Amino acid sequence: MIPPGDHALTETGLAPSGKGRVLVIACGALAHEILALKRANGWDHLDLACLPAIWHNHPERIEPGIRAAVAQHRADYATILVAYADCGTGGGLARLCAELGVEMIAGPHCYAFFDGLDAFAARAEPTAFYLTDFLARQFDAFVWRPLGLDRHPELVASYFGNYDRLIHLAQTDEPALDAAARACAARLGLAHERRVTGYGDLARFLAPRA
Repeated sequence: MIPPGDHALTETGLAPSGKGRVLVIACGALAHEILALKRANGWDHLDLACLPAIWHNHPERIEPGIRAAVAQHRADYATILVAYADCGTGGGLARLCAELGVEMIAGPHCYAFFDGLDAFAARAEPTAFYLTDFLARQFDAFVWRPLGLDRHPELVASYFGNYDRLIHLAQTDEPALDAAARACAARLGLAHERRVTGYGDLARFLAPRA
């Protein structure tokens, strides 16, 4: 399965295709990583459905979207996994998943589970602004335009004045993405740091249960 382009994953998500036993309902920002894990490990039992990645800018949409997706697909799959962290839902998504009887990946956000929850918590980096590979590619859609910086770039200092660096949590080793993240850091006036995480806790969450 080849995912649609990043714009479609941002705005519309991804419908499932295949005849697997397990459905992963995920954020569109994780589609490339989940499909890469599926290919690398031969996880033919997994199908993937994604909700629009831009909902991270509107977290109130995530819980209703998960509820609707589970209701739509429950009859077709033996198991449903939710590849969303809390993502700004204030614990609401975890409560919903418990109510629905579906397993959800642990963590406050994807930065934490890519880095590893324990490692991320131990670092305690309140002045760091994070990008994943997907967000490095979709920086304008998630950061620059929503904050109005395309119209008022003078507001960069107001929004990012308390940050001192941009950390690119890199899932892959791609020079083009490294360059994109460096460019994002320069636009925000921040130092750049690249931290290779791979797929972190996401790989363990998706691995078949014994």
